Amino acid sequence: MREIDKVAWILIEDGRVLSTRSQGKDVWYLPGGKREPGETDLETLRREIDEELSVEVDVSGAVRLGTFTAQAHGHATGTTVRMTCYRAGYQGRLRPASEIAEMAWLGYADRHRTSAVDQIIFDHLLAEGLLT
Repeated sequence: MREIDKVAWILIEDGRVLSTRSQGKDVWYLPGGKREPGETDLETLRREIDEELSVEVDVSGAVRLGTFTAQAHGHATGTTVRMTCYRAGYQGRLRPASEIAEMAWLGYADRHRTSAVDQIIFDHLLAEGLLT
């Protein structure tokens, strides 16, 4: 069994969470990505969000929301993704970059448009009263 180790950014405004869709992908993902060797969670978060959305995450104020695991979308059965999520502020103007085709603010009604692990995270955010 293979596990993909990822870190995600949870940015919520008006009961919706920022999500991204990569070039050629059919589902939406929370912004973030895979850890590089030797990186901490917050180093991964800062690098990935800069690469994907061209903003600087304020990691000094980052709050860990939890770690969630599910079958990895588009991978062989048994390959899981382990997503550690953080809430944090940012500086700059959000704009898709690198492999990101578009970004959108998704509410709970959009849950079905996201990957399996993101669906679990959407459930958590709803239960915490953060998502509408």
